[in-house]
Amino acid sequence: MASGLTSTQVDQSRDRYGANVMPEPPRPHPLRMLAAQLTHLLAVLLWVAAALALVAGMPAISVAIVVIILLNGGFAFWQEFRADRSAQQLRALLPVRARVVRDGRLTTVEVADLVVGDHVLLEAGDRVGADMTVVASSGLSLDESMLTGESAAVRHGPDEQVMSGTFVLEGDGAATVSAVGSGTALAAIAHLSETAIRPPSPLTVQLNAVVRVVAFVAAGTGVALGVGSVLLGLGLTEAFLFGVGVTVALVPEGLLPTVTLSLARGAQLMAARHALVRRLDAVETLGATTYICTDKTGTLTQNRMNVVAVDTPAGRVTVSGSGYEPEGTLDGTPDAVRAVPAAAAAALSCVTGRTVRHETGWVAEGDPMEAAIHALALRAGVVDPADGERLPYSPDRMLSSHLVDGRVSVLGAPEAVLARCLATPADLGRRLDDLTGQGFRVVAVAGRDWDGPLDPAMEHDLAFLGLLALQDPPRPDVHAAVTSCRRAGIRVAMITGDHPRTGQAIAEQVGLLDPEGVVLDGSALPEDDAELAEALDHPGGAVVARATPAAKFRIARVLRERGHVVAMTGDGVNDAPALREADVGVAMGASGSDVAREAADLVLLDDHFATIVAAVQLGRATFMNVRRSLTFHLTDNVAELAPFALWALTGGSFPLAIGVLQVLALDIGTDMLPALALGSEPAREGIMKGTRRRSLVDRGVLVRAFLVLGVTEAMLSLGAFAVILVRGGWAWGETPPAGLLALASGTAFATIACCQIANSFACRSTSRPVWRLALASNRLLLGAVAAEALLLAVFVGFPPVADVLGGAWPSTLGWAMALGAGAVLVGVDGLVKLSRRLQTGHEQRDQGPVPSGPRAPGPASRVG
Repeated sequence: MASGLTSTQVDQSRDRYGANVMPEPPRPHPLRMLAAQLTHLLAVLLWVAAALALVAGMPAISVAIVVIILLNGGFAFWQEFRADRSAQQLRALLPVRARVVRDGRLTTVEVADLVVGDHVLLEAGDRVGADMTVVASSGLSLDESMLTGESAAVRHGPDEQVMSGTFVLEGDGAATVSAVGSGTALAAIAHLSETAIRPPSPLTVQLNAVVRVVAFVAAGTGVALGVGSVLLGLGLTEAFLFGVGVTVALVPEGLLPTVTLSLARGAQLMAARHALVRRLDAVETLGATTYICTDKTGTLTQNRMNVVAVDTPAGRVTVSGSGYEPEGTLDGTPDAVRAVPAAAAAALSCVTGRTVRHETGWVAEGDPMEAAIHALALRAGVVDPADGERLPYSPDRMLSSHLVDGRVSVLGAPEAVLARCLATPADLGRRLDDLTGQGFRVVAVAGRDWDGPLDPAMEHDLAFLGLLALQDPPRPDVHAAVTSCRRAGIRVAMITGDHPRTGQAIAEQVGLLDPEGVVLDGSALPEDDAELAEALDHPGGAVVARATPAAKFRIARVLRERGHVVAMTGDGVNDAPALREADVGVAMGASGSDVAREAADLVLLDDHFATIVAAVQLGRATFMNVRRSLTFHLTDNVAELAPFALWALTGGSFPLAIGVLQVLALDIGTDMLPALALGSEPAREGIMKGTRRRSLVDRGVLVRAFLVLGVTEAMLSLGAFAVILVRGGWAWGETPPAGLLALASGTAFATIACCQIANSFACRSTSRPVWRLALASNRLLLGAVAAEALLLAVFVGFPPVADVLGGAWPSTLGWAMALGAGAVLVGVDGLVKLSRRLQTGHEQRDQGPVPSGPRAPGPASRVG
């Protein structure tokens, strides 16, 4: 045993290289994070509205607006706070203690006390606490998937590097520490994760644009009407307060909670589909996704290795059997079948992984590939070999060997093993290409007699025994999910650590890669970012094999710079930077690391690629629901603004139909619940057809809200107001009696509320009239409408409230006009939709809700 460092050398090394502690990243203070959620553009608009309401003598309204801001800000802060804990999870990967040799004796130290030059002993179950160079190895095998993305265990021999954060699967050995703390590969990944800046979501960008327009309109209207009221003889103070009140009334106070709860509803539905949302605006961002970068193992495949064929010198044998179960059959010529036990026995002697029976069935214990070889041996009637001496796998040799009772068995990469064989079948190269071309992972097995001691020389002059083809089958629902992505205009790339041929074959099997698609080697990507983005942005699909953490990070960045909304999947420590750089980071919940889950926006509880597609569908539905709610709000704003505009344009000759408090009662009172209920509208058929890059507020929304529904509401409410005034004896230019004005104002208020009830149903679809929509498909809306009707009765029928608002209970004629107005709005909406269908010659396919359970997309279509 080596004597290790002395105490003096330990101190000197620590002074030179520092402590073995992950560098503490700069972290924003929680109060600063909370402040950011309370000061974004929409929140600032509401803060201003709250202040103006207070100045205008409406403290109750001011308090209500502040409560809305704080509730939304607090919820968003908690989501972001949890996401920013990913760097802490990186440090948690380090073990607590390590066994080292110092001053000539074995001792146990805190991992933070490891220094460069320490002699560390490793055994199965240990997590490597620093970057090290192996000096002695006895079957030392490590799981490095968290750093490299490679799913297979990696054997390490002397002079090879092992990295901090990996852990020992089997064997034992000794290593010398070569790097600690900030000098380790794990620290480099942590630095990449810290430099990744979370991009603003498409919804945030579009909402900010809406807020700017709303703020400009509200402020401009308030100023214009304030100035107009001065010209009409109102005092400066009264005119100022009137203008402020109008400004506050025109700010959509209900928009922020409507958007937040729509996203929360989408998150709830995604959780039911096994997709856990960690950042609310990621719900909508998923719907805007145009490019998905997905892992292979476990996401597109089942992560269950199985030997499906053995190519022996006498021919190919097909192996049947499920997973790691020992039952199965061998199908081939008699000579080929008789050759399988020898190949299986030789391969089994070179591995330590086994298939074992648990309560849930047969599972892999150790490396999945080795467990699959054990299952093959059991199917061939082979028993476990006697213990012997081993030469472990090393990357330079690409094989491992076992010596027992004068017989050598060798297992490894085909190119390494076959090069050491004395003779092979003439067509073996063709057979090998055939197997790898089908996406199988292929290993070769050979053997010979050897009377000498354990020595690398025994691995030459071998007799070929067979090729073992292992399959990790694709998930059965992946092909349909990939097809659905293509119909939706979403491009998909496989980013894997596996060999290019294996990745290409699996990608072709699941329909991800067309013949004209591209296959790139992660170690030789184009240096120019634009060239890389163009290569990846291929309609035929793309595969990036042997991808490194830095490559995944770069891929996410260049695709975003090209204009894509990128969703990136990952499960390991190495994936954290790319997950944060992407618009939507998607982590594996069943097999992923804590670091990946903390860095992600979405966690797949079942690791299925199809779950991502289901989440995209729900994201698109959520976006459409936000559009519905926004259309609903904007329609109401037109009807609310019209009375003030008419009063100003007529120089006060036409009385003000509704007051500022009535506008606020409509916004925060009657309209809030239906707007929220529209956020739960189920996804429509056809939502996954065509790229969803529509704006939150586009020409369709503006025309529908301002020129159709809004104008209709305004005309109906002002018409009802005028009818009540005229029937009460009012003449143009006169000031109506207080009682008559209250009656007419209550009628106008009730008319707007009834129109908004009808509008809530009209906004459920952009193409189908109300009477052709199933009411039961959104029961929340039915409850919200009932609550709105009750609030309307309170606002105009409960004297203390009605007196404050300035309206009165409408007459029988008033109620008839209010209820009739709702019916008229439904009719106008239906006529406009009919006219649009006649002009386009077809009907948009949003007529029915998508079934709530899993649903297979339609037949595959090729994209050239």
